[in-house]
Amino acid sequence: MAGLFAWISNRLDPGRSVEDLARWLKIEVADLQSVEPNYTTFRIPKRSGGFRTIEAPDERLKEVQRLILRRVLGGLKAHPCALGFERGRSIVTHAQAHVGKALVIRLDLVDFFPNTQADRVLEYFRSIGWNRRAAQLLVKLTTNNRHLPQGAPTSPRLTNLVNYKMDARLLAMARKVGGTDATYTRYADDLTFSVAHEGEHTSRDIIRGASTIVRDTGYLLHRKKKTHILRSHQRQTVAGLVVNDKVDLPRETRRWLRAVEHRERLGREATLTPAQLSGWRSLRHMIDTQRDPPARVRRR
Repeated sequence: MAGLFAWISNRLDPGRSVEDLARWLKIEVADLQSVEPNYTTFRIPKRSGGFRTIEAPDERLKEVQRLILRRVLGGLKAHPCALGFERGRSIVTHAQAHVGKALVIRLDLVDFFPNTQADRVLEYFRSIGWNRRAAQLLVKLTTNNRHLPQGAPTSPRLTNLVNYKMDARLLAMARKVGGTDATYTRYADDLTFSVAHEGEHTSRDIIRGASTIVRDTGYLLHRKKKTHILRSHQRQTVAGLVVNDKVDLPRETRRWLRAVEHRERLGREATLTPAQLSGWRSLRHMIDTQRDPPARVRRR
């Protein structure tokens, strides 16, 4: 009887079904449908001040979310301008896109994960071919209180996937205002625009255009405090990296890191733990390798 009901439902609601989803995840249908979205909520301090709310799924839900991330979301296409949480992309590739520009504008979205609503996630799953029952089950398994929870393994990738159209619109707007060489990239909730030649109203028009587009999508921009307009005679930074001439750590950070390493070589007490120092060295290595990738050898 249950099989007949599923067959009738799938005929009335075409698309990939709950049964298809269960096969993809290698979980029995009944077991998949029995998973309940249980989260633990807590706050952690932000480096910039204030607190970030984390909604951490329980172990069973997290296990299913990891399967969804790998087997359902893994092969899907985010916009090329979305550089956070994507394989082969990083804060270095985010910064590299804006090197040597006359004008760099950095904007920030308010409460990015909480403002990515479940209705948009449902619309996305429907748009890629899941029927309503399957899409609703996927939404149940990946959202909490009608939004994407920051702390779920699936949330970062889903923010990129559901915002494909927003990223496309922001890039088109940037090129309309700043010319065809204008650049836009997004790293999570950080939006960065840059242009090679600044006109009289370039910064104003980009900020107004971005505000309209993100509001149409369901977001708001932080104004004033987190809006940065940086010209070439100033130090231009993207994701904490300097981009005036090339991607690099700020000069004072490089000097401080050299001093820390010098103290370590002399056997003196350092201001960083070995793990912290290793993290800084990894960041510096990532900057060096992604900024200046080895030249490809042409095969004759």
